[in-house]
Amino acid sequence: MELIVLGAGPAYTDRPGASGAAYLLRSGGTSILLDLGQGSFTRLAAELEPSRLDGVLISHLHPDHFVDLVPLRHYLRFEFTPVRRVRVLGPAGLADRLDALNGNEGFTAASLDCEAFDGGPVPLGDLLVRPTLVTHTDESYGFRVEGPDGGPGLVYSGDCGRAADLAGVIQPGDVLLAEVSFGPGPVPEGALHLDGPAVGDLAAGSRAGRVLLTHLQMGYDEAATIESVRRRFDGPVTLVEPGERAEI
Repeated sequence: MELIVLGAGPAYTDRPGASGAAYLLRSGGTSILLDLGQGSFTRLAAELEPSRLDGVLISHLHPDHFVDLVPLRHYLRFEFTPVRRVRVLGPAGLADRLDALNGNEGFTAASLDCEAFDGGPVPLGDLLVRPTLVTHTDESYGFRVEGPDGGPGLVYSGDCGRAADLAGVIQPGDVLLAEVSFGPGPVPEGALHLDGPAVGDLAAGSRAGRVLLTHLQMGYDEAATIESVRRRFDGPVTLVEPGERAEI
């Protein structure tokens, strides 16, 4: 299984070239996307013909994680005759949110097949996705993605305000792709996100194989953020950027 980082940014940033959360996973002939935040459709289209996606999984209904479903919808609707379609899974209300954003009831259904998570695993080609509820919005998810070989998987935190929500999901050796919004910390009171020490403790306690950090807020130092994780976790730690690839 290969991870390709298309976007790793938060809701806003001054970092040139940043774009919203979007992570492409490929295994054999299967390609799935975890989130599709602002500005990431362009990178998706450069990496993969988008109608070939086996599914898009949206972690929660904040625009920096789903708003580029709009250009994906347009691409599928207007580039092909007949219209092509892609399966999209997310929290309840995703299609309604996109319809309302565009002031057009039925906007989403024109080319996106939206489904709400039902609490069970989601098989997508060679991959199996296990959504798990995390603390952030009223309905937010992290994901564990398993490849066909039964080896270590990828656990993606989405946006998560309580690291313990993922503790039972991570299996020894898994790659943890974790938001680290508030860098070396601390997290401001009431902000439902993670910082480096929380991620480090989670990775150490769950015996993750390595940590990939993402979603760092503007103004936080990258080196200090990485070091804050390494003080708690003795495995490899990297802050990912768009264009990076990793074998899982």
